[in-house]
Order: sequence, then C-alpha cells, then structure tokens
Amino acid sequence: MQLREYDELDATGLADLVRTAQITPDELLQAATERIEARNPKLNAVIRPMFGEAKQALARGLPDGPMRGVPMVIKDLMADYAGVPTSSGSRLLARFVPDRDSEIVRRWKRAGLVIVGKSNTPEFGIIGVTEPALWGPSRNPWNPEHTTGGSSGGSAAAVASRMVPLGSAGDGGGSIRIPAACCGLVGLKPTRARTPNGPALFEGWSGMTVQHVLARSMRDTAALLDIEAGPELGAQYVAPPPERSFVAELSRVPGTLRIAFDTGTLFGGDNHPACIAAVRRTAALLDGLGHQVVEAVPDLARGDLIRAWMSLVSANVAAEVARAEVSAGRRASGDDLELLTRLCAVLGHHTRGPELIAHLHTVHLQSRRVAQFFEDYDILVTSTLGRPPAKVGEFALPPLQQFLARVAIALPTRLSMRATLDMMTSDAQLRAYPNTQLANLTGQPALSLPLATSPKGLPLGVQFLARYGDEATLLRLGAQIEQAEPWAARRPAMLGG
Repeated sequence: MQLREYDELDATGLADLVRTAQITPDELLQAATERIEARNPKLNAVIRPMFGEAKQALARGLPDGPMRGVPMVIKDLMADYAGVPTSSGSRLLARFVPDRDSEIVRRWKRAGLVIVGKSNTPEFGIIGVTEPALWGPSRNPWNPEHTTGGSSGGSAAAVASRMVPLGSAGDGGGSIRIPAACCGLVGLKPTRARTPNGPALFEGWSGMTVQHVLARSMRDTAALLDIEAGPELGAQYVAPPPERSFVAELSRVPGTLRIAFDTGTLFGGDNHPACIAAVRRTAALLDGLGHQVVEAVPDLARGDLIRAWMSLVSANVAAEVARAEVSAGRRASGDDLELLTRLCAVLGHHTRGPELIAHLHTVHLQSRRVAQFFEDYDILVTSTLGRPPAKVGEFALPPLQQFLARVAIALPTRLSMRATLDMMTSDAQLRAYPNTQLANLTGQPALSLPLATSPKGLPLGVQFLARYGDEATLLRLGAQIEQAEPWAARRPAMLGG
C-alpha cells in the first residue's frame, strides 16, 4: 500500500502534510481507496463507497479549509449527501436519495474534508450493535467475531482499521461513545445543540441526539468540533457559546479538578470486573495527576429514567417510520422493517400524549438533580460499557421474545404494551450499555477514552461527563490523560499491532 504515513498519522497530521505540500489530496484519496478495498471485506464498515464522488470533489477544487484533502466516511443515518442514497440501515429507505446535503455535511465539505463512503448503521440507529438486516453486521477490527458497537459502528470500524482517520457519528443514547469504547477510539458526545442535525430534522429523539465524529486523537476531536459547532438556520435553541476555540482548550492546563467516580452502573445491572478495574485504574491515574478524586454518583430515580428514555425513543421511532414512509413513497410492509423497529414503533404509537409529557417531566426533574451534582464536581467518571464487546449476533432476540414481540405488534393492548416496555427496560443490551443514556437525557457532554482492554484483549472505554456546555473541561482533561497514558500506538492485530 502507498503512503505509509496514512496509517500512522491522525487527520490533523495528514492535513499538515497537505498544507505544507508534502502530499496531495489525490494521494490521500488513493490511500483511502486502497485501504477500504483491502480491509472492508473483512469488516463491512463501509456499505457504500463514494470514490467517484470524492474524485469529482477533487476535480472541482477543495476549499482551503483546516482539513483540506483529509478523507472521511459519513454515517448512513442523518448525514445526507445530495445525490447519494441514505438508507438509515432500513430496507424501507434502500432507494431513498436526498436532494440536499445535511448542514453538518456542508460544514465538513467547507473544511476541505473528502467524503469517500457511507458507513454501516443499525436500522434508524435504534440499537447498540451494528447488524442491520439490509447490510449485514459490521465487525470489530480488534476481533472480527465481536461487535463494533452501535449505532455508529461502521464508522468506528473504518477509523479503527485505518481505512480513514475520521468517521461521522451520531449519539442519541450512546451511539458515539459505545462504538468508541468497543473499537479503541476517542468518542465525544457534544452538548445538546452544539452541532447541527438539520435541515431534514432539527431535533432528534426529543433533543437527545447530537452529531460529531469518531477519531483516534484528542486534537482531531477538538478540531472537528470547531468545524461543526454553531447554530444552524432556524434552530429552536443553541448550546452555550465556547469562550475560545476547542483546539485552543487542548493546550490549557485543566487545573485541579473535583472528580467523582463510580464503579457501578448508572442505569442498573452489574458492571463487569474488567470495567470496574478500568474505572479504578483511571481514578488512580487522575489522583496521580493532582486532581481531587472521590467516589460519588448522582442520586437518581433510575427506573423512572429508564422508562422515560425507552418511551421517548419509541415515540420518536414511530415518527421516524412515518417520515420514512413519506420519503419512500409507500407504506411499510412485509420485511421493510426489522422486528425490533416495528415493536418500538407500535409501542410509540400506543404511548399516550399525557404519558409522554409525564416522561419529559421526569427527565427535567432528574436533569436538575444531575446539575446539582455538578455544582460539587467538575467531572463524573464511569465505565463506558457494562461489559466487554459482545460477539456478533449475541443480542439477537431469542425465539420466545420474537414470538412475544409479534404478538404485541399484532394485538397492541395496554397490557401488552406495558409488558413490552418492561421487557425493553430489562433487555440484555441495556445491561451491556447502562452508562451512556444519562448524558443524552440531560444534554451534557460526555467523552469516552480508550484507557483499558479486556482480559481477551478487546478495547474498553472509560467515560467522562462534564456539566452542561462544558466541553472545554473535557478536552483539557482528555489532552492531559492522552499525554500521561498515550494510546496512539495501539493497533488492531489485523494491522500488525
């Protein structure tokens, strides 16, 4: 393969080479093309190569932006590219072609980024593994028998395997941080409304969804946030403006932070010993860096929050399916939708308006309680995952649950819907991913860093939550940790690492 630097350098490093005329955007595109063609068949990360579109972008001339010539993939969900299908991982939308770019895609293009493909995602991004019936499962570069996580799992596999240095991602319940943890990457979920979701959809999942990227370094994470951040036309609300550029925060000393940590889980279930060990090791590291570290966690009505999150997601899935039917120009039928999607949509349709308002009230009350916790602490540290990455197919519904789901879809009574919600709140996936949803409900920024591995050598993430609007503290602390415990040299075995 050409251009050995491509596998070693992050996006910022590659952009520097282009800026100083040591390499050209054409050479970077050739390097990305070679690696996608060679590595993607094993991983199924990129479901739609866009080499032709990338060559056309180069031929037209790239903007002189901070990431000029750097290749990236974009998630096949919410990140619309005019003239290229956006399937959202669904058979229903397999032929849907948007006629305009999403606002965040426009901002990536203006920065000079070269989009080389669409990445795999579960149907409508509902679940924490990337195994859509339409495209098949994405596989983890560290061990292809295991999941990449989701819903931004295709992007995670593409970045971890060095097909590209950046992959777009969205997070409504952990879909940036979960794949970052599973694949050994940096995954920042920004503050609510920090980055745009429109124009097709301004508010995803009742304000819980926010878009950004998966990356391998803190400086790439910060640089892309500078590119993306800012209100879009018609936005109903905006995130608090930053004091300075996000890249500038990386060089600022974080000072002595008040850091709480918790080795348990935020949304219930038992934390895996490897995840507990990762948190304790990180707490010791932070103490050694001079921070004030104590064991503490917000006092939450966890059961109420879980039911609120599930109900809000289901109502939004029902609305997404209705919009998808409009985009497809027909009603969903047969195998157009996967079983879990249909079940969520039915639950959403049968959740009454007053119930949804009550759930939103719960979220607001608990968010205030969390905000009070962050009056005393700057950072809360937890494990990102509740257990090491599962094997591909491990979370498929067993036959009995499939039968019960079909019965609930066919006969949606109040009793069956209540049973469905109970089943979803105790689902194996929620036990595997119990720590990410809180930041989506409260709107706070949260960062997953690749600070540990499981006994079998799979990546594990450690999560850092900051107060609302305070990405700056996360970036300063992340940069300090990256310097103290660098991870850049770690590579999946498939790359010879």
